[in-house]
Formats: sequence, C-alpha cells, structure tokens
Amino acid sequence: MLFDFLVAVKPSQIEFAFDTHFGDNGINMTDNDAALVQAAQQGDKRAFAHLVQKYEQRVYNLARRMMRDPQDAEDVLQETFISVYRHLNEFQGDSSFSTWLYRIATNASLMKLRARKDLTVSLDAPVESDEGESAMPREIVDWSVTPEEALLNSEVRAQMDAAVAELPETMRAVFVLRDIEGLSVQETAEVLGISVPNVKTRLHRARMMLRERLSSYFKAHPVQKESVE
Repeated sequence: MLFDFLVAVKPSQIEFAFDTHFGDNGINMTDNDAALVQAAQQGDKRAFAHLVQKYEQRVYNLARRMMRDPQDAEDVLQETFISVYRHLNEFQGDSSFSTWLYRIATNASLMKLRARKDLTVSLDAPVESDEGESAMPREIVDWSVTPEEALLNSEVRAQMDAAVAELPETMRAVFVLRDIEGLSVQETAEVLGISVPNVKTRLHRARMMLRERLSSYFKAHPVQKESVE
C-alpha cells in the first residue's frame, strides 16, 4: 500500500527506496521498536521499511475511522509516514514509538477534518459543560437482551461506523484510540496531549452519544434471538 508510494515519491521528499537486504549495521529486523528506530535513525533504510510495514495498516485503520473516506485515509497514511521519516531523528524515546506515531496520525487526521469543514478544533479545547448538554442520552434501550452476535452483524457495524463519524472530532479521536485501537487511557492522553481526566470525560460522553444513537436503532430494529434446534 504505502511502499509503492514511498518508492515513487520525489527525492526532495524522501530520499530512499526499499531494498531486500539488511542494513550496513547488520541489525536483524525484529519486532523490537526501539532497536528498529535506533537503526533507522542511523540510516538503516531496511529498519524504517520494517516500521512502515509493521504499522501502516494500523495507521490506515485509525485514519479510516477518523475520516470515513478511503482516499482521505490514504492521504493521512502517506502524510504520517513522510512526517515520521522527516522527524525520526527528533524522536527521543520519551514515549513509545507507537504513541508518537499515533499522535502524528491523529493530528494529520484532525488537520484534514478541519480543512474539510473549515473548522478550528483544538485538542486542548474544553469539552462542553454539563449545563444544557444536548449530547447526553434521552432514552436508553436495555442492551442486555441483545444477542452478542448482533454486534457482529454488518448492518449494525455500519450503524456503529456512522455513529462514530458523527461524533465531534475531539470525542471521536478519544473513542477511536481508546475503544477501537485499544490504547490505555494514559496512552490516549499522551497521544492527544491532554490530561487523563479529560480523556475520561470525553470518552464517557462519546460512549453515551453512541449509546443513544444505537439504542434508537435497536429500538426500531429489535433483534430476534435465533431458536436453538
């Protein structure tokens, strides 16, 4: 996916192409991010290629869920790894490489969303106060009677994707990172550059907004449990 782009990109952007052998330093291409990053910072192109290969699908999935547009997600993917390549020597290891990478990808997604909607959204902008909060649910359906298999239904997944896409950008970023990508609350806070309490607040409100949307769906489309023969 991204390999073809990086090989074809202009030398002024990224001055390397991937080869099929190990770098001059002889480092074995393991899944150890710290070793790969160190090798890449020393000029080992193979090590950087391995990092791209390891994370490109994850970055694309993140961008796809943030953007809900395949082409925009591809653009975010390319922009992310170009930025990583250009600034890799600035990475000091204060956080994990994946956290740093997710932060770049999330910022790229938010910047594109702002450009698309001509909005200015700050990662540090306070969440709306509880007074007059319109995002809180008015009616909640009991999901305990909903078969687990329903959550795997393609139609339900489409409803979930649509509901996530309607979340405000800052809430969407928290929800995607924490509940879809599986980052911890602390990691999510580090990626977004916000406090842990802020992550928890935004995540709670995002979940409640999604719950309201899907509760309405399940109420209008009750799921029938399959009979066991």
